This record gives sequence, structure tokens and C-alpha cells, in this order.
Amino acid sequence: GNFVQMGLARPELVRADNSLHRKHFRDVGPLYDAIVCDPPYGIRAGARQCGSRREVVAPVPEGMRHDHIAQTKPYAVSDVMADLLDVAARTLVMGSRLVYIIPSVSIGDEEEEDADVDLPRHPCLKLLYSCYQPLQMHLGRRVVTMQKTGEYDEARREEYKMHCWAKGAEGADRVAKFKETLMEAARKKPGYAEKAEFKSKKRRENKMLKKAAKKELDCQQGLLSEEAGGVA
Repeated sequence: GNFVQMGLARPELVRADNSLHRKHFRDVGPLYDAIVCDPPYGIRAGARQCGSRREVVAPVPEGMRHDHIAQTKPYAVSDVMADLLDVAARTLVMGSRLVYIIPSVSIGDEEEEDADVDLPRHPCLKLLYSCYQPLQMHLGRRVVTMQKTGEYDEARREEYKMHCWAKGAEGADRVAKFKETLMEAARKKPGYAEKAEFKSKKRRENKMLKKAAKKELDCQQGLLSEEAGGVA
């Protein structure tokens, strides 16, 4: 819809793992004029990356590789952002921009500056804008714009990722535990338990109705099959 509205051609979609960008794409140096994205933060569904939790993984047989679906494992939010900024710093053309959305709790004016410090950083990227948009009483999001201002040094890749968060683990955990923070705030609201029980009851009722409807449909299809067999 957005592409039609703007008169742009429909884009090609590529499913890939950002943590393994080097394995999915050939390294041809800076390539993109802009990167616009909405990274997964685990509020609705957790992020995942290619890999296995097992220490020893059996190799995929040669004859099965053409349609093999790789195993996945949880992808920590701190790593999601570190990889995103690393890929942007490496693949953006000088002066180009990275734009992303990050969830945020509602804050007061005195905490505005501190919230910007909490955002992930990269030496090759300069923070231009951080615009807060309230969505609910305690929930909002920030649209963050960064510009590439420095040349990427491949030898410093691990150093870049290590210093992604200005406040270290504290800043990374703040985003990683965002869902828990929202749930804690919601539980403190009057009537939360009653509303939660009502929603749970409605979900159970809807599940039972769907199950009954499916059973009735299966019975009808069975009767039709029997009638068709009798006519034949």
C-alpha cells in the first residue's frame, strides 16, 4: 500500500539473519543510501537468529540442503541492536541514514536527555533525531534517525559492538525487559485482575466455539462423502 501510494515499484523481499549478514551477502563495501526498519523487541514475539542451543549439531546432508530450514535460537535484544548498528555502519554510504523504531515508556521532561543517552550508539553513526510518540498512558515509541559520519574499520568490529550501549548492561536490559516493565505497570492499575480474568474467559470461550464449529463442519463433510458414495 505504501509503495503504491508513493508511486514506487514493489520491493524484492529477502529473508535473512542480520547476525549473519556476512554469510548472506557478499562484502562489496558501502552500498545503501538508507536503512529503515522496525526491529523485533519481544513485546509481541521474541526475536530469533540462526543457530542451535545444542553444543554439537549434526551437519545437514548434501541432498537435503536445497530446502533445509535452519534451526533458530533466541536473539537477545541487546544483540539485535548491536548487529543492526554494525550492519548499518558497514553498509551505508557516507552521509546516508539509519532510521529505526524503539519502544519507550512515557517520561518527563527532566528525563528526556537521559532517555537519548540510553539509545544504542556506534562511533561511525551520529544521532540526529529521537522523536517520542505516545501510544498509551505508559507506552510509546521513539523514531530514531542516525547518519553515517565515519569510515568503518573492520578490525574494530568487536569493539564497536561491545560499546553499543552507553550505560552497558543497564541500557541493554532496559529494552530487553520492556515487556516486563509494561506488565508491572499494568498490574498496578485498578481492576487489572478482573479485566485479565474476563479476557482469559473470553479466549477460552472463543476457543471452545471454534473447536465446536470445526467438529460440526467435519461431521457435515463426512455425511456428504457418505451420500456421494451411496449415489455412486
